[in-house]
Amino acid sequence: MCKTILLSLLLAFQTCYAQQVIKLPVAKPEEVGLSADRLNRIKPLMQRYVDENKLPGMITVVARHGKVVCFEKYGLMGIDKPMQSDAIFRIASMTKPVTSVAVMLLYEEGRFQLDDPVEKYIPEFKDLKVFSSADQNRIHLEDQKKPMTIRDLLTFTSGLGSGVENTPVDSMYRAADLSGGTLKEMIQKLSKIPLLSQPGTRWKYGRSSDVLGYLVEVISGKPLDQFFKERIFIPLKMNDTGYYVGKENLNRVTSVYRLDKDTGIKILTDPEINNVSEPVKFHSGNGGLLSTATDYLIFTQMLLNKGEYNGVRLLKSKTVDLMTSNHITNEIMPDDDFFGPMLAGMGFGFGFAVVKDQLPSKGSGSKGSYWWAGAANTYFYIDPKEDLIVIFMTQFVPNLYYPVCKEFRELVYQSIVD
Repeated sequence: MCKTILLSLLLAFQTCYAQQVIKLPVAKPEEVGLSADRLNRIKPLMQRYVDENKLPGMITVVARHGKVVCFEKYGLMGIDKPMQSDAIFRIASMTKPVTSVAVMLLYEEGRFQLDDPVEKYIPEFKDLKVFSSADQNRIHLEDQKKPMTIRDLLTFTSGLGSGVENTPVDSMYRAADLSGGTLKEMIQKLSKIPLLSQPGTRWKYGRSSDVLGYLVEVISGKPLDQFFKERIFIPLKMNDTGYYVGKENLNRVTSVYRLDKDTGIKILTDPEINNVSEPVKFHSGNGGLLSTATDYLIFTQMLLNKGEYNGVRLLKSKTVDLMTSNHITNEIMPDDDFFGPMLAGMGFGFGFAVVKDQLPSKGSGSKGSYWWAGAANTYFYIDPKEDLIVIFMTQFVPNLYYPVCKEFRELVYQSIVD
């Protein structure tokens, strides 16, 4: 009898603790149409990545019908430091959807129209030229055939580059040190560099979300980090998300690991990556936020709920529908060696990829699902049809070196029984 009572108390405590950490209701898999036995196949997969010294550690999250059925931690978050449920990760490009939500909050207030020219709010962009060709002596430019719009920024068709490719424009990006000051200083530098392509004609991973971040500052009159905090993080109680971490929480920050030919993985010692304890000048809309699996689960659940979470409505349902719909044609999507295969058969919404059809080559998923990932292998996938959220968090570069996110998602879909 005593053992039974003790076990009941222990289970009650664990459930209470889980809900406190996770912040969403917790359920058994069968209660939301998933197989516990099949979900348990995730554990050996993740543990194998840790045991084989391919990844340091990770957190996996599965939620369906607004309830968490899997929240598991594996491996290490630093040297001799086991992964914690409330570990803080650099989410990199998973900042982009947050920026898109911030933009759409202002859109709902009638502060702009999606097809407004960007130069209406950022006059520095008024006379931006477009790269046409280059020869040995100089580069050739042309006028914009149509002005860059806010919609172009949201769909990554603005013509802005990234600075990582082998083009004359990318070389200018690298020389300009675009992230070395404030967003306003970035805009001033960008205004002197031509666009890589005509606005609206080509999907390009680049500085679009950074410019959106500055747009939020211009229209709202507030720094981007303050706007994020006041309009998104505080209402949703995303208390562990921001551009830096207070000293009292530095012990929760995960180390970033890199590939090492001798040891498998090794901690990356880049000071710019590791220095997260001081406020930053450059509030990137592209990347830069730190967050937890729990906080980002709240954010994704808000999107899946079409703008509402826990009684707090950020966006209208129709606005989220607009954001998560495909806005571009196949001809505009990338065909390079990296993004081409990754986005084959997909479209793009306002800050994330959108699945256009069920694609056998891409594995399981539903039409209308949307997702994105961060440079250090953070990842989310939202399936409205299945009312499903999948989140994966680790800190390892290069991104997508291992197919762990796809394997994880496949196992989740294989667990669906109704």
